[in-house]
Amino acid sequence: MFRSRVNVSILGQCLRCWQSSQSTQVRSFRVTVVGASGGIGQPLSLLLKTNDLISELVLQDLVDSRGVATDLSHISTPCQIKHTLGKSELDKAIKGSDVVVVVAGMPRKPNMDRDHLFDVNASVVIEVATSVAKNSPHALLAVVTNPVNALVPMAAEILKQNDAYDPKRLFGVTTLDVVRAEQFVADHMNLNPKKVQIPVIGGHTGPTIMPIFSQCQPAFRGDDECIAALTKRIQLGGDEVVVAKAGKGSATLSTAYACFRFVNAMLMGLKGMDGPPECAYVESCVTDATFFATPLSLGPKGIEKNHGLPAMNDIEKQAMEKSIGILKDSIEKGIKYVQK
Repeated sequence: MFRSRVNVSILGQCLRCWQSSQSTQVRSFRVTVVGASGGIGQPLSLLLKTNDLISELVLQDLVDSRGVATDLSHISTPCQIKHTLGKSELDKAIKGSDVVVVVAGMPRKPNMDRDHLFDVNASVVIEVATSVAKNSPHALLAVVTNPVNALVPMAAEILKQNDAYDPKRLFGVTTLDVVRAEQFVADHMNLNPKKVQIPVIGGHTGPTIMPIFSQCQPAFRGDDECIAALTKRIQLGGDEVVVAKAGKGSATLSTAYACFRFVNAMLMGLKGMDGPPECAYVESCVTDATFFATPLSLGPKGIEKNHGLPAMNDIEKQAMEKSIGILKDSIEKGIKYVQK
């Protein structure tokens, strides 16, 4: 009898070992893109179709995404494509997903600040956050829809009201600011942008976007005037694209790439794979603003470590202090919208 118990114990250990190996070697993920037929959604979905960590990509939109889904399904990668249509199928799109990405809503137009989009886009994020809470409460939720500074706190409030809030699983995607900073610095210093690392903290609109040049790697070569000019270009990068497109479009392609980069980082974290920290707008206590973008390490449960504020010089500290009041107003706006 003792030998039998030992054998059962050994078999149990072997089974657990096998299951563990399967979860790390075989597991891939279901990702839902809400707004998949739009200007950001289509190129984002194309990029995600190439990601080997995704087994199933669900395209959700108010507009029929059947054509986009069929087109993507012809690409020879293992990721399977599904599509759903309209509000009535939102729950179906989200149920069982590991990652939900929100790119739906009205894009920016000429002379339009991201905050002006709030009233239009708030309803989209409310619907998605409510569906995530009910159908996939353990999913990582990435909000790309603007204004991120207000819509992410609003999404947190919706998740709280549905007893499904985990601050480690909700993200405002600010990677576009990092991507621009890397590229503009690389252009200035004649470098490969893949070799540039520069944290961009704060929020995702105007002066709340704060590239920390003092922590740039390799060390930034340029005077204060040059830094001020590049900072302004990073902060107003969206306007630059809108003007270049003569008001007929916004920064759809660069946003799609930046979002793809962040989704890939989330998937690597879920898989338990090491990757470099990525900046994102999340709930934290690193400043007086309850939501703030800082470098994060991602893991199987979402945020594994918030690296907090990078070291800053006096000019950067002053800029941060000015931005906190703006962020507080946006955060309050988002929370009050769903509490009214």
